[in-house]
Amino acid sequence: MQIYKFGGASVKDADSIRNVASILEKNPRKDILIVISAMGKTTNALEEVVENYFQQNQEGLAQSIDKVKDFHYQIINTLFENKNHPIYWKIDGLFGEISSFLERNKSPKYSFVYDQIVSFGELISTQIISHYLNDKGIRNTWLDARNLVKTNSNYQEGEVDWQETERSIRESINPSLMYVTQGFIGSDPNYFTTTLGREGSDYSAAIFAYCLKGENVTIWKDVAGVLNADPRYFSQTQLLEKIPYQEAIELAFYGASVIHPKTLQPLQRLDIPLNVRSFLHPEQAGSSVCNVKELSPKIPCYIRKQHQHLLSLSSLDFSFIAEENISFIFNLLATYQIKVSLLQNSAISFNLCIEDKYKNLSFLLEDLSKRFKVSCTENVVLYTVRHAQQDSFDFLGQDKEILLEQFAQNTQQKIVRDETLIL
Repeated sequence: MQIYKFGGASVKDADSIRNVASILEKNPRKDILIVISAMGKTTNALEEVVENYFQQNQEGLAQSIDKVKDFHYQIINTLFENKNHPIYWKIDGLFGEISSFLERNKSPKYSFVYDQIVSFGELISTQIISHYLNDKGIRNTWLDARNLVKTNSNYQEGEVDWQETERSIRESINPSLMYVTQGFIGSDPNYFTTTLGREGSDYSAAIFAYCLKGENVTIWKDVAGVLNADPRYFSQTQLLEKIPYQEAIELAFYGASVIHPKTLQPLQRLDIPLNVRSFLHPEQAGSSVCNVKELSPKIPCYIRKQHQHLLSLSSLDFSFIAEENISFIFNLLATYQIKVSLLQNSAISFNLCIEDKYKNLSFLLEDLSKRFKVSCTENVVLYTVRHAQQDSFDFLGQDKEILLEQFAQNTQQKIVRDETLIL
């Protein structure tokens, strides 16, 4: 069975959905499970709903819900000529569920409410696309991923219960048929909705592929494949045609945005290739992450990671930063769910480049300052070059202030103050 994943950019409007249908029509195989994200910027729009809810802004809440509703009904009205089509009451029902939840919810926990609301982006998009494909003669069955992908109750970052998930998926899916389901979402033991983290739809595709022992996974994107740099920030990029699993995992770890960091491990276990292809040019082969020995072509890969913070710690009495100090620091990082992107230490100092996803930086700094002298430079950019060459960092020029640099084997990293120029 093949797994296809279409992200938000590939289903952002009616024409994009027609293009998805065209891609499927050109594939003679029907044993495909299609994993779909929320349409366009719907996740961001639903996050606005959550923010208005917690701010008790009733007018803003109603407007933000209407904004999401109007966006989707515009797409429905374009795709479906019959205004009595069942899709209308299906979508009406889903928006009714949003309003009902917000009216009866008693939980003050942001992460819980976030997952219950933001998940509707995927539920709505898949209902629309499943109905449209059926109307076009592309027979498929809609599946609720919340009944299949089982996680713990760690809202916004659900951890998969692999044994229960594999059982549910295998019992529910006939590998010879076509299905449409949601990326990004699952449910906990109490059947409350959970999400797998931002960009988690790639991970969902890998979960289904692993549980079904799939033939391959294809992620359809608006780029030609996996490039050696993000074209939003680098003017000259090259396509990576073949990528070893380990290399792709390293690129994801350092922040390459084309592949979700958790996506690759389950695929590597069963040697399932991950293809990245362009939905704008589906005739092109794209890139393949697979069981090969080395990167092809073997060229430097550039990764730009923004919204980072550089911490410099030193002991108050100029004593060594010993093991007990490092243990204390990492315990705090774990407590505040702060990710480390780079670290560098000497006898009396400890430097950390961190990512503060959950907005806990101020609490971390407060606790660290009780034991260390702390300096924090916020909103820095971390550049990483894999397979670096002597001139790999020439693009930074002479006018960039380099705050920290590190060299390890064939990987070089430099931290600079934030800037937005294309390099």
